[in-house]
Amino acid sequence: MKTRKLSEYTIFFIIYACIGWIYEVSLETFIYKWGFSNRGVLYGPWLPVYGFGALTFIVLWYKLIKDKPVVKKLCMIPVIFLLTMLTATALELLTSYLCEWTMGSWPWQTYKDYAINFEGRIALSPSIRFGIGGVVFLYVIQPFLDKLAAKLSDKQAKTAAVIILAVLGIDMFCKFVLPIIF
Repeated sequence: MKTRKLSEYTIFFIIYACIGWIYEVSLETFIYKWGFSNRGVLYGPWLPVYGFGALTFIVLWYKLIKDKPVVKKLCMIPVIFLLTMLTATALELLTSYLCEWTMGSWPWQTYKDYAINFEGRIALSPSIRFGIGGVVFLYVIQPFLDKLAAKLSDKQAKTAAVIILAVLGIDMFCKFVLPIIF
């Protein structure tokens, strides 16, 4: 994969990880009225699962609608909804098992109180929201970010990617390594 594409994917990753954090914190604070808490596994305002989910959507599903005629894009909305809903739900399920295996539990609330759920790890209601979010992401946000990314020089994109990776690396070091040392 070309360096430019990797740089763009790194930038997209952090943007979507931050959007995911804002989404989760907003739900908790303003919709559920539970009050503020850092919803992330890491210290920073990002949820990597959203970044990975977004990259998965870009790699797997964005090509189905990118640069297509408007009518074809509109006809694909139900398909994109289902594909992103299923992809995000599978990613959330896999992430819950990975977090439980590596950290002893998964860092989000369980879905046991939801009417339709699987082991409290995934549920229909959040899955539907993920599908809606996937449509908004692929039809609105990603085309906008593509235009912004196209304005960056290769050097700017690479510099941004290196800074993002350094910040994420420091965050992971502080979260996972320092507690072991001290």
